[in-house]
Amino acid sequence: MASYIEDALIQDEKIIHVGHISLWSLAHLIIPGVILLPAFGLGLIFLVIAYIRYKTTELAFTNKRVIAKFGFISRHTIEININKVESIQVNQNIWGRIFNYGTLILSGAGTPQAPIPGISNPIQFRRAFMESQQLIV
Repeated sequence: MASYIEDALIQDEKIIHVGHISLWSLAHLIIPGVILLPAFGLGLIFLVIAYIRYKTTELAFTNKRVIAKFGFISRHTIEININKVESIQVNQNIWGRIFNYGTLILSGAGTPQAPIPGISNPIQFRRAFMESQQLIV
């Protein structure tokens, strides 16, 4: 089964960089899941939710656009053309700084701010995006 991003590619579009959700950003589900696992498997619910969130969040940028997808049954997508992206901001709280995850906020022409939470190595994603823009120009 191909990913949403691979299925959404158009002619002559190539993936340049893929981002991933951080397991640290799911700690609020994983820790109670592990602690409550012996309690009649109650923790399994938390662990399944964390697993689904991890597997169903996709982020990448291509030579034509930035694509993010969230959700399993209910799907939410963000797609912004590369030439419309004005900035990518990184927000990290103290835990995000320590464990290297954060929220990317995409701002574009005619597009409201689009937050993408819990991304692993957000600075690396932003750097790769900015470097690719220098190559395209």
